[in-house]
Amino acid sequence: LAEGKPKKVAIIACVRKMINILNSMLRDGALWDAKTA
Repeated sequence: LAEGKPKKVAIIACVRKMINILNSMLRDGALWDAKTA
């Protein structure tokens, strides 16, 4: 948001990052660990 991008773009970027994390967790068979996130 600091770079003047619309909120929608920032939200989509965050969602994409979360999807990437979840996909890698499924691939590796890892459980959620708040310490490493």
